[in-house]
Amino acid sequence: MRMWWREIAGLVFPAGCAGCGRAGGALCGRCGAALCGAGARRVRPSPSPPGLPPVYAAVAYEDEARAVLLAHKERGELRLAAALGEALAGSVAGSVAGVAGAGCGGPLLLVPVPSARRAVAARGHDPARRIARAAAGVLRRGGRPARVLPVLRQQRSVTDQAGLDARRRLENLAGALGAAPGCGRLLAEGPVVLVDDLMTTGASLAEAARAVRAAGGAVVGAAVVAAAARSFTAPGGPAPSAPGGEPESETGGGIVCGTPYERGSLLMISGRKHLIGGWCR
Repeated sequence: MRMWWREIAGLVFPAGCAGCGRAGGALCGRCGAALCGAGARRVRPSPSPPGLPPVYAAVAYEDEARAVLLAHKERGELRLAAALGEALAGSVAGSVAGVAGAGCGGPLLLVPVPSARRAVAARGHDPARRIARAAAGVLRRGGRPARVLPVLRQQRSVTDQAGLDARRRLENLAGALGAAPGCGRLLAEGPVVLVDDLMTTGASLAEAARAVRAAGGAVVGAAVVAAAARSFTAPGGPAPSAPGGEPESETGGGIVCGTPYERGSLLMISGRKHLIGGWCR
């Protein structure tokens, strides 16, 4: 009910752009272009957690992109889900480009990383699942069969990860996720791409990959809207290497946001402090 009131309030009292604050709707054209970045790129945290599949991201988690993700996740600005879903669809396409067998054998199965139950209750929605559904719609309209399969569940409580380093986050999340009973048949229907709104250390995606593989799913990659800036290679530099040592393409085929990224000035949000509840990716 709370989310419906937020949507109605947004129509009656329209706010400025979630990225830059300018008037003109929930997301202006400039911030929409910044959200898509220069196309999906391979990202890799350092250190990279064991079992982490190849991850693609649309944009670095900074400036306007950070503001938009926080507005959707923490302030419930649900109209942003369409734009975030488009960015995520580009990352999904990048994650499966060139993967043998990813183009056949059933639809792409987008498996979202679940938020903590207390975080979903506090926010009134599950951001990753909502964005995943929007991304699946974009992929289908582009001719790529895809559907969302929210089969992961928390098996135990985890400590708030804010302030934990990469090693302690891995320890905190180890064994925390499991697949819903009897979902093995569903996971066998196609290649699995793990999806989330944000990646920082990769601990959540690595744990999700472990849980899906344990249930019999074939994880071919992972996709996020944004990743920590340090996870990207330097502009013009070599792409990260695949496990076999061969460089991978920085841009994927299919549906990829291709609008040139326009670097905006550092966005300052005065008088606000955003706390990301639930898991810190």
